[in-house]
Amino acid sequence: MADPERARKMADRIKVIIAKRLERGLRDPRLGFVTITDVKVTGDLQHASVFYTVYGSIEERTDSAAALKAATGLMRSEVGKNITARLTPSIEFIADGIPENAALIDDLLREAHDRDSATNDSKGAATYAGDADPYKKPRDYDLEDDDSEESDGSDESDESDESGESSTKN
Repeated sequence: MADPERARKMADRIKVIIAKRLERGLRDPRLGFVTITDVKVTGDLQHASVFYTVYGSIEERTDSAAALKAATGLMRSEVGKNITARLTPSIEFIADGIPENAALIDDLLREAHDRDSATNDSKGAATYAGDADPYKKPRDYDLEDDDSEESDGSDESDESDESGESSTKN
């Protein structure tokens, strides 16, 4: 088993080699606008998985996949010439699902945004099911009202007649 750091460096080198070779072009008219996104090399450095994306329609993607599969031997010999390893790894081209996943995530985010805006629109027309404030408030007592009630009942002993004389009730 090789060093993981060496496998990472080899993967980076293979990515550059294949990208440069694709930039120079292949003689296959089926090949579209291909971008190499990543390369993974196994721990024993015997196999390299090359991930790629193709800009265009589904038909262009399938044509580019067929062109890359046909050019696998050419790409492997190009890699073998430009790396300093004893054995040249076998190469496998795998279509990367990043664009499809990104489009799916964009659609989901757009749907969530539409639902949020619909909820906010309906929130403006909503009314409370009961009172606006459902919590009971403590009673507010006026101190002036309490004083006037106490003074009305306590002055019974100092009542006066119409004649002006005061009498005391027992």
